[in-house]
Amino acid sequence: MVDDLLYAKSLARDFRAQQVNIICGESVTSTAYRLDDFDYFLPPELIAQTPTAQRSASRLLELRGMERYDRHFSDLAELLRAGDLLVVNDTRVAHARLVGRKESGGQVEVLVERVLGGREVLAQVRASKSPKPGSRLYLTAADGGADLVVEVLGRQDEFYRLAFQGDALAMIERHGRLPLPPYIERAAALPDETRYQTVYARAIGSVAAPTAGLHFDEDLLQRLQDRGVGLARVTLHVGAGTFQPVRVQDLTQHPMHSERYEMPTATVAAIKATRAAGGRVVAVGTTSLRALESAADVDAPGNVKVGAGETALFITPGYEFRVVDVLVTNFHLPKSTLLMLTAAFGGYDAVRAAYRWAIDANYRFFSYGDAMLIHKASGDR
Repeated sequence: MVDDLLYAKSLARDFRAQQVNIICGESVTSTAYRLDDFDYFLPPELIAQTPTAQRSASRLLELRGMERYDRHFSDLAELLRAGDLLVVNDTRVAHARLVGRKESGGQVEVLVERVLGGREVLAQVRASKSPKPGSRLYLTAADGGADLVVEVLGRQDEFYRLAFQGDALAMIERHGRLPLPPYIERAAALPDETRYQTVYARAIGSVAAPTAGLHFDEDLLQRLQDRGVGLARVTLHVGAGTFQPVRVQDLTQHPMHSERYEMPTATVAAIKATRAAGGRVVAVGTTSLRALESAADVDAPGNVKVGAGETALFITPGYEFRVVDVLVTNFHLPKSTLLMLTAAFGGYDAVRAAYRWAIDANYRFFSYGDAMLIHKASGDR
C-alpha cells in the first residue's frame, strides 16, 4: 500500500484551530491548514515523461465528493451536459528558454518570465555568480548565427530586467527553446513543439502550458460542440512562479506569484447566458479557474467582468468559489499551490483520497500525465 502522507497529515489538521478565513490582498487561506497537509509520496515512475500517443487517450479520474470513477478523457463528451460551458485558456507557450555565457565567460541560462513590450523582458537568470547591472549576456542563436547580445538592466524582485537588441518576443520565438517543466528529465524534442501546446493555443506569452488543455483534440472538441457544450476563452499567461515551491508552513505568509489575464467580452456574455439557462461553468485547468475567480462580478453572483488585470489569487480550502462549477485538471505536485486549489475545489479529504486512489491505480502524474474531472464540493470536506 502506498504511504499516503496526505492522510497522516490530516490527522494533525483535525486537532488544530477551527478554520478561519484570512484575506490578505487577493490571497484567501485557512489557518486550519499548513504546508505539510499537502504533502504526499509519489513513486518517481508515475511522473509522465512523454505524452500519450493521442491527446484524448489519457485516463480521467472523475471525483464527486468522496465518489470516484475511472474514466478515459475521451468520455468527457458524455460526462458534460448540453448547456454547459467549457472555459479554456488560449495562452501559447513561448520559446522562453535561452542558454549562453556571461561577459566573464561563465555559463548562463535565461528563462523569460514576461515580455514587457518592445525590447525588454523580465527573466530568471541562472549562473554561478549573479550578473551585474550594465553587463551583457551572449545567448546562443538557434540557427547557429551570431549570439544574441542582451543587456542586464537590473533586478526586479526575484527576476532580472533584460534588454534585447530588437523586438524581444520575435527574437525569443526565433532563437529560444521550448521550456519543459523541471520534472521532465529530458530536453524538449520536435514532438513537444505541438504536444506541449493546446490545439487552441493563440496568444504567445506563457513559460508553461495550461496542461489540462493538452488532453483536448479537435475530434473531442467537435463531439462536445455536437452535444451542446459551449466553448469560451480566457487568456492567462503562466509564469515560472507556477513551479516555485511554497517555503513556509504558515500558508498565510506565502507570497503568491502574479500572472496576467484577460477576460474577453464574448466570454462574459457566454457565462451570463449559461447561468441564465441553468448550465454549468467548467474551467479547463487551474489557470482558467484563477482567471474566472479573479474576474468575478461581486454585484452579479456567478458572473464575471470584462477586462484585463493581474491575479495573485491564492486559493486553499475555505475559499468560496463564485464562478466555477466543475474543474478539469491534471494531478499536481506535492505541497504546490495548485494542489491546494484543487483540494479547495473538490474537498480536502476527497482530493486526498483521490490522489491515493490514483497512485495505487498507476495514473500518470503532472504535465504529460492523466487528468481529473472534479465537481465542486458543497463544503470543505
